[in-house]
Formats: sequence, C-alpha cells, structure tokens
Amino acid sequence: MSAVQNPQRLLSDDAYAQIDRELGKYPPDQRQSAVMSALAIAQREQGWVSAEVINDIAAYLGMRPIAVHEVATFYGMYETRPVGRYKLGICTNLPCALRDGKKAGEYLKQKLGIDYGETTADGMFTLKETECLGSCADAPVMLVNNDRMCSFMSNDRLDALLAELKAQG
Repeated sequence: MSAVQNPQRLLSDDAYAQIDRELGKYPPDQRQSAVMSALAIAQREQGWVSAEVINDIAAYLGMRPIAVHEVATFYGMYETRPVGRYKLGICTNLPCALRDGKKAGEYLKQKLGIDYGETTADGMFTLKETECLGSCADAPVMLVNNDRMCSFMSNDRLDALLAELKAQG
C-alpha cells in the first residue's frame, strides 16, 4: 500500500510502515478507516499529536485535516498538547469513586504536587481523570500511557508504581 506523497513527513519510517500495515486491513478506498490507529502510532512515537502531525496524518491518509483533528479531539486517549513521559489516568467515575478512586486521585495529586491536567516540573508525569475504564470490580483503576491497566490502586501500590516508572526514566 503506497502512501500519499507528503514532502514534510514528520514521523519515522517505522511509524509510516506501521500505518501502512493498518491501511492493509481496509479496502484501498477506505484509507480514513486507519485514522485512529495512525493517531495512536504517532502519539506513541511523539508523545502527543501536534497540529502539524495531524496535518501529516491527514495528507498520508488522503483526508481533510479537520476530519483528523475531530477524531484527535473527540477521544480522550489522544493528547493534542504535550504531556509527561507517563500519563496517569485515574478513573473517578462513580463505581471507582465508591471504591476509593477519588482518594487515589487526591493521593496522586498530593504525591506529585500537581492537579488533574497538569504535568510535573520534570516532565515525568501528567495526571488525568478518565472516564470509566471498564474494570469496576478492580477499582480503583488507572491507565498508564493508554496501554497499561493498573488495578486495586491503594496508596502502597501507587507508591510502587511511581517508583517503578521513575526508575525506568
């Protein structure tokens, strides 16, 4: 599957190869079907999806930039502003809140010295409130960088997770 020509490619060759693999899952006239995957690939590589990256993905998929922007801003998993190396999304919806999700969020805010939507001064952590993560029985739950679910997040488990992530750099 060949890409639409874009002289200002902003992603690595590997990222475009991954997007091409995603494009292979859809009919050639349905390139826009890979937009969510393309945004996830770009965000994994760059840490967030800037307006320039959104335009690049639009050109690559043959879409209007506004259509890609709409997807990037509709779903909570995409970041259109820089975030920390580790994005910590804590569920504070009712089932988790009833099982100490709000307390876990307050503990993280105190421990990191930031509020929801903020990033630590060292750029290591961004704290977010998330919508339901679909694991209510494991509450409180959180999601690290959109791909690692953490369950039963007591203060001790939160401390251990922060220490582990800090050690990884």
